[in-house]
Amino acid sequence: MSHLTPQQLSGLRTALLQQQEDIKHRLSNSGQYGLQEAMRDNTGELSEIDNHPGDAATELYNRSMDISLLERDEHELDDIEAALQAMDEGTYGVCIVSGEPIPYERLAALPSTRYTKEHAPRQSAPFTRPAEEELLSPPFGRTSLDERDDQNGFDGEDAWQIVESWGNSDSPAMADGNNIGSYNDMEIEADETEGFVEPWENFVATDISGNHLMIIKGNSYRHYMDDEEGDYLLDPTRKERK
Repeated sequence: MSHLTPQQLSGLRTALLQQQEDIKHRLSNSGQYGLQEAMRDNTGELSEIDNHPGDAATELYNRSMDISLLERDEHELDDIEAALQAMDEGTYGVCIVSGEPIPYERLAALPSTRYTKEHAPRQSAPFTRPAEEELLSPPFGRTSLDERDDQNGFDGEDAWQIVESWGNSDSPAMADGNNIGSYNDMEIEADETEGFVEPWENFVATDISGNHLMIIKGNSYRHYMDDEEGDYLLDPTRKERK
């Protein structure tokens, strides 16, 4: 038997129906917060692909806010419909977790609630997420082999590095590092060795017979020595470091 009187139930039903009508009216008049129109219609751009994200930052922020508002209203409508159905079934006003009666004071403040205060679910992130996130976490998603000890082949990160080497819309001022002075230094793992494993392999060479050893004193060699990684015997003119 419900702990709510018929008058209380009638008042709560009226409140729920009024909330439901208000939300539907708001969604109808706002065109679902403007989401019925494409973003390009709002900005006047034929395409956003050729623009830097910063050029459409305001529009993108407003779009994200509209999506959040729409999700909130849709979620609230679902709660209202569930509460009205519970009234018809005679289970309204009872916590669906503990089975305890929900105080009338709480129902008067939140007519659509199905929980007591102690068992109310915690607020969480929106339950609908972009499908792309399934491939973006971890970085490069299913194509990333960095976390696998048994793989060292070409993966999604390597593919991006090749594409990125042709340039992107970022500048050194937007880079994560503090000492970025070149566009080439902005690439992911820009200092990663390519074509060799040990740094010295990039400047140690032999003749065609593989016998005569020589040192190619180029940039790689100088960087190797300046970083104090090389043996001083590679260069007799340098003093041994203590």
